[in-house]
Amino acid sequence: MCALFDPPEPRRVSPGEYPVWDQALALVNRDLAVTLPQLEPLRLLALPSCDADELENVYVAMANGEWHGNHLDPNSQNSLASALASVADAAQETVMELSWQAWPLCPEHGLGMHPRADAQERLFWWCAGERSRRGPAHSHAAVGALATWVSA
Repeated sequence: MCALFDPPEPRRVSPGEYPVWDQALALVNRDLAVTLPQLEPLRLLALPSCDADELENVYVAMANGEWHGNHLDPNSQNSLASALASVADAAQETVMELSWQAWPLCPEHGLGMHPRADAQERLFWWCAGERSRRGPAHSHAAVGALATWVSA
């Protein structure tokens, strides 16, 4: 048990410690690089639990070690689809709160997009903006594939 005056120190997660989250973060960082090239890649940061019986909490952090929001769900490591959903959501929370801007933006509508899975559990950046011919909302690009759409 940690004393209130002695909180645990966060540590940078080494590559390979959480391989599925590493894969997911690499995809999210591709989208970050193309949409916010001024930001350095995001990284995983672990905060040891105060309780010896509990696992450490892992967060998606900015390059400087700052993060915002909830830790990654430990069960999301069971599949790349789950990991990608958890990492994309945490990354978006960290980037938006610490850079004070919506991320990523739909190039068609200028609205912030959100990660959303389709029926096959593929994760897309989803925009709520209306499209005159194709319905009220749309999936813009797969998470990790914004470079295809931004450069087009």
